[in-house]
Amino acid sequence: MEPVVNDVKPFNNDIILKFLVDRKYRILRHLILIALLGAVFYTSKTEFSDPLSTYVKVSSFLILLSLFYINMYWLVPKLLFKDSYLGYFLGNIVLSILVALLAIIVKYFVATHSKQPVHPRDESNLFVFYFLFAVLIGASAAIKLFQRWIAASQRINELETATIQSELENLKKQINPHFLFNTLNNANVLTKKDPEKASQVLMKLSDLLRYQLYDSARAKIFLTADIHFLEDFLNLEKIRRDNFDFTITQNGVLQGLEVPPLLFITFVENAVKHNIDAEERSFVYVFFAIEDEELHFRCINSKPKIKVKRDGSGGLGLANVKRRLELIYPDRHDLQVTDNVETFNVHLIIKK
Repeated sequence: MEPVVNDVKPFNNDIILKFLVDRKYRILRHLILIALLGAVFYTSKTEFSDPLSTYVKVSSFLILLSLFYINMYWLVPKLLFKDSYLGYFLGNIVLSILVALLAIIVKYFVATHSKQPVHPRDESNLFVFYFLFAVLIGASAAIKLFQRWIAASQRINELETATIQSELENLKKQINPHFLFNTLNNANVLTKKDPEKASQVLMKLSDLLRYQLYDSARAKIFLTADIHFLEDFLNLEKIRRDNFDFTITQNGVLQGLEVPPLLFITFVENAVKHNIDAEERSFVYVFFAIEDEELHFRCINSKPKIKVKRDGSGGLGLANVKRRLELIYPDRHDLQVTDNVETFNVHLIIKK
């Protein structure tokens, strides 16, 4: 499958580049290729007369066209794009040998059904055939590499835009007066009842704000630091709500693993926001694990018996994090969201 490039801003005004990479011109590109290649074989000369000459041209045309698409849709994506340069080189060697064998088979098969002698030393047609083969292989690889580069450039531009939007969203959270008011008010009450606990609250709040202000500005942070941030966030929520419980479970070797900052907080925030229950105890269970070279994240929260009216911001946050995952981990993640009667479950798998 060709990379999907529907709107690459730097190249919108270049008709040639748009023709080469835009998916809507895909069929037209293939038709032009087939027409040009067909014209080359139609005007070429062979050592046979009609109708045998036509059979040779059609056979050669189909052989080269098949090899072109084998290289474009199999060798390049499966080998070249995965940095298997030796495998790609050997694959083209195999194609070259296959070309020679098919050319010989076609030539002698046609010759046996005609009264015309075969000239083994006539290398001109074979040279033209191999030249076309080399041109088509090079062109197909160049087109796929160029399309991949354009798609990567678009993804980088979109990622930068998404990062800016995420930073603006994080700034709004940093100066959220409601969150700060509740936390500081709780700390103020605790200074009279339990000064030591009040000090712990202020320390956790300090760590949380420091992480948001400084650590989250980096491209990658240690997963353990992000987990510590989630723990501070949930601890502050627990202080605010008496009937709230949470756990954070870690399995496997998580030390040294790096992830984009604030990747999981949206899931945890939504879990906390939408599980408030005035009558029953609510909970949020968070799991991190390494399984088969994959990072597994699970977030499970209880749901209140009496449904609360949502403002829709949670859905927007999930949409943003889904897009961010698509940009950072294309084809390397799997996000499953399950909305049950009593719980809401999020399961994210990130491949290393």
